[in-house]
Amino acid sequence: MRDFRWPPPPDGGPRTYGPGPSAPRTGRPALPEPETEVVATPHGVRLERLITGSGEPGTVFAHGLAHGIATTRPLGSGVAGRKIFFQFRGHGRSDAPAGPWSYPDLARDLRAVADLSGARRAVGMSLGAGALGRLLVESPERFDRVVFFLPAVFDTIRPASTRHRLAELVTAVTEGDVSGVAEVIAAETPVQVRNTPAAWAYLRTRIDQLLRDGLAAELVDLAGAVPIPKPAALRAVTARALVIAAQGDDLHPVEVAERLAAALPDATLHVYDRPGVLWNHRTDLRQRVSGFLNDPD
Repeated sequence: MRDFRWPPPPDGGPRTYGPGPSAPRTGRPALPEPETEVVATPHGVRLERLITGSGEPGTVFAHGLAHGIATTRPLGSGVAGRKIFFQFRGHGRSDAPAGPWSYPDLARDLRAVADLSGARRAVGMSLGAGALGRLLVESPERFDRVVFFLPAVFDTIRPASTRHRLAELVTAVTEGDVSGVAEVIAAETPVQVRNTPAAWAYLRTRIDQLLRDGLAAELVDLAGAVPIPKPAALRAVTARALVIAAQGDDLHPVEVAERLAAALPDATLHVYDRPGVLWNHRTDLRQRVSGFLNDPD
């Protein structure tokens, strides 16, 4: 893969794909993944896990579709106590049992990781937000505080364009098509930062991870699933909630976050003024999440 040429690198950036002397010296990619472990769960699906920090409280972090531990780690910056990151089934080194899969399956993964570590708080990002919502429907008293970051879907399925995009990504990863993977991943970065060293470094990190670990084909079915068919079921949730969205994010519509916040009994909604929150509002996001989770009241 050393002859990789897409997209054209920024001036002074790398001219080949893969590690080497031409690797970018600047930019801030997703945090590198340290040594993880694969743990057995009561429902028979082994899941990849990383625990950082120590003490109470424990907070579990659930990632987005086709993402993983590295993407959720920035959300734990400044959060007190133990932080438990994991990979859903079909991601990273976690098992990929025979499908089809549903949001109850993802909720089972999330519940198992939270139970094994005694976590009483949870952060769900995109797909992870859907899994968190489904878990709260089934067990409304399971967590004390929850954060829904960029929920992608709530009581309806994702748009056809989003499902098509995921199918393209899974196909490209399965076929080892570096350019195809890059085309899809590049769309995740805000237009104003594309072709910068930081965006190039992020792209390299994501491609490396996806081509190393792969993506299960069963994930495509999840793009057409609904996590919470009856929003009224969330009225029994006892946890305090923070729901975070961003204007102009087509993959995570503000309307989804608004409906989710309205359905929860004790929720605060915060909407950023533009997409690319982890690029444009990284410091504020970290402070907002940690401030909410660390608040003793």
